[in-house]
Amino acid sequence: MVGNILLIVICALLFGYLLYALLKPERF
Repeated sequence: MVGNILLIVICALLFGYLLYALLKPERF
Protein backbone atom coordinates (compact mmCIF):
# COMPACT_ATOMS: atom_id res chain seq x y z
CA MET A 1 0.00 0.00 0.00
CA VAL A 2 1.21 3.51 -0.79
CA GLY A 3 -0.02 4.71 2.61
CA ASN A 4 2.30 2.33 4.43
CA ILE A 5 5.32 3.48 2.41
CA LEU A 6 4.45 7.13 3.07
CA LEU A 7 4.10 6.42 6.80
CA ILE A 8 7.52 4.74 6.86
CA VAL A 9 9.10 7.69 5.03
CA ILE A 10 7.58 10.21 7.46
CA CYS A 11 8.76 8.17 10.46
CA ALA A 12 12.26 7.94 8.97
CA LEU A 13 12.42 11.72 8.41
CA LEU A 14 11.24 12.42 11.97
CA PHE A 15 13.77 9.93 13.39
CA GLY A 16 16.56 11.49 11.34
CA TYR A 17 15.58 14.98 12.50
CA LEU A 18 15.65 13.84 16.14
CA LEU A 19 19.10 12.27 15.66
CA TYR A 20 20.36 15.51 14.04
CA ALA A 21 18.96 17.55 16.94
CA LEU A 22 20.71 15.26 19.44
CA LEU A 23 24.01 15.44 17.55
CA LYS A 24 23.81 19.24 17.22
CA PRO A 25 22.01 20.55 20.35
CA GLU A 26 23.29 24.09 19.72
CA ARG A 27 21.10 24.30 16.62
CA PHE A 28 18.04 23.02 18.45
